Amino acid sequence: MVLAGVRCVMKGLMGLVLVAMLTGAGASTVCAGGDSAVIFMYHRFGDARFPSTNIRMDQFKEHLAYLEENGFHVAPLDEVVASLKSGDKLPEKTVALTMDDAYASVYEHAWPLLKEKGWPFTVFVGTEGVDKGYNDYMTWGQMRELKKAGVQFANHTATHPHMTEKAPEETEEQWLSRLKVDVLKAQERLDEELGTCPRMLAYPYGEYNTKVADLVAELGFIAFGQHSGAAGSTTDFRAAPRFPMSETYGTLRSFRTKSRSLALPVVSMTPWDPETTDRQPELEVFLGPGDALWNELSCYVSGQGRVDIEWVVPGKQFKVRAKEPFSVGRHKYNLTVPAKNRRAYHWFSRQWIVRE
Repeated sequence: MVLAGVRCVMKGLMGLVLVAMLTGAGASTVCAGGDSAVIFMYHRFGDARFPSTNIRMDQFKEHLAYLEENGFHVAPLDEVVASLKSGDKLPEKTVALTMDDAYASVYEHAWPLLKEKGWPFTVFVGTEGVDKGYNDYMTWGQMRELKKAGVQFANHTATHPHMTEKAPEETEEQWLSRLKVDVLKAQERLDEELGTCPRMLAYPYGEYNTKVADLVAELGFIAFGQHSGAAGSTTDFRAAPRFPMSETYGTLRSFRTKSRSLALPVVSMTPWDPETTDRQPELEVFLGPGDALWNELSCYVSGQGRVDIEWVVPGKQFKVRAKEPFSVGRHKYNLTVPAKNRRAYHWFSRQWIVRE
């Protein structure tokens, strides 16, 4: 069956605040406007061995039922990106569904439910695992079956590397050359096995830096991370946001909140590069026009709770910094602000990769 005729369809304090707002009076009538879309990211389905990347089937069924019952528009990812980049309006409450790694459970558990609804989705494929016939992955034959039915497949690199990490013996030129070969090899295998696939890439582990992002863009790819937030007309598509879903972060309460989020109109930010040696990195953000209540902008920092916002130009430019030093590893600033109608939140997150 060809997928067509799509049906209209935080952890801690921040999550509680958002849920309280969005489940209040009138919340069911307003969501993402025509210049915003929410992209969800899944990995495994019904695979209890890996709870950090798995969604239970009862949870996934709740997600699909919620989208259907509340009139969400489930759209193909490439069409969402094209509309946002061109400035064309999307239907209200548009979402896109994505799955990373091409695990067999996508075919076995997610596909039958999505096929029944006729909803599109995109699978980002790490091609080497498929080529080697690993049991956890779909086969090329299964993917051809899904592609024929309208499922979209895209690039997740060949070897699933940590793209920001150079080998000790590598020069910068050798490192970037290795990544280029890895990305292009994956695209070649996808095109060989499945026919021409869109030049979209999901960063393994959601990790990127400026050099990686620029390389991917130069190769002609739209790229996606694993940092939360809605995508919008001002999104930098070198690293578009997606909401990761898992057993912990995939509760119906959490899903409901995220599905209703709007893009924060971030025109630029300094630094753009998420990789840093600063243990308390300062982020400066420049905003475009928006319908938000800017005096209620909040920032929540990984493990530190809410931190102060320093407005440089009210409603247009602000700075934010962690209260305490970060450890080496991945951390996040989550920024939210209510829309003027108080029926939705604009949501943007900044991932940091802190190095020694």
